[in-house]
Amino acid sequence: MSGPFADVIGDPIAHSKSPLINNFWLKALGLAGDYRRAHVKPDDLASYIADRRADADWRGCNVTIPHKLAVMDLVDDPGDIRGTIGAMNTIVRQKDGSLIGTNTDAAGFYSPLAELDLSGAPVAVVGAGGAARAVLFALARAGVGNVTILNRSPLKAMGLLATFGLKGDVVGLDAALPPVSLLVNSSSLGMTGQPPLDLDLSPLPTDAIVYDLVYAPLPTGLLKAAEARGLDTVDGLDMLIGQASLAFELFFGKSPPEGRDEELRALLTA
Repeated sequence: MSGPFADVIGDPIAHSKSPLINNFWLKALGLAGDYRRAHVKPDDLASYIADRRADADWRGCNVTIPHKLAVMDLVDDPGDIRGTIGAMNTIVRQKDGSLIGTNTDAAGFYSPLAELDLSGAPVAVVGAGGAARAVLFALARAGVGNVTILNRSPLKAMGLLATFGLKGDVVGLDAALPPVSLLVNSSSLGMTGQPPLDLDLSPLPTDAIVYDLVYAPLPTGLLKAAEARGLDTVDGLDMLIGQASLAFELFFGKSPPEGRDEELRALLTA
C-alpha cells in the first residue's frame, strides 16, 4: 500500500493496540494514511531503521520493548533525550530523510496525574527499563518525595535515582511496599505472556493511587487487587492514548480528534 504510513516496532508486538488507536484517528479525521505494527527483533533493528529511512512514504514509528535504549544509537537526538530521559519511544522521519528521536512516554504517563499535587509525595515504581526512565523523569518534574524502585536486579536500578535527581532506595521485587501515595508498575510483569506481578498492597494508605502501564489484559492483576482494596487506579490505556496523541501529531501533522476518547476506549477494550 502506497501513501503515508507509520508503524510501531517491538519484540513481541502482536499485543500492541497502537494501530487501532492511530487508524481510528486517521479515519475520524478523514486523513489518507495507515499505521501498522512491525515485529522487529533486536538483531534486525539497524537494518529496519536503514530501510525505513530510505522510504519517503514512512513518517516514523513508535518504539516499544525492547528497543527504547538501542534505537538512540541509530537516530539524531536534537532534544538531548539521551541526556534527559535516556530512552526514546518515537522516531520521526524528516523530509530530507534524517530521523529524529524523541519521547512522548513521559508526558503520556503524566497526563492522567496532572491535576494532582504530588510534590513531596512518596512513590514506588516497579521496573528499571525505558518506561521507568520516562516515569521517573516525569515524577522528578512533579517534585515527588522519596522514591522506592522495586526491580529484579536492584543493582541495575541504583543509578536511576541519581540520574533523575531523586532521593530514595532500590529494593528487590520481594520487598514489602512502603506506604506510598502512588504505586506505578512500569515493568512488563502482569502482561499477557509474562510472569504475574504479585505485590502485597496492604501497606498502601486508603488514598493511594495504583497506576499500571500494562494494558493487556485489562484490568491487570495489580489493578484488580487495588480495586479490591478500594484504591483509585489508572490503567495503561490512559498513558497509551496520551503518548500516542503526541506521536500522531508528529507523524501526520494533525491533532487527534477531540471528544472521541470514550469511543476509542470502547474499541480498545472490546
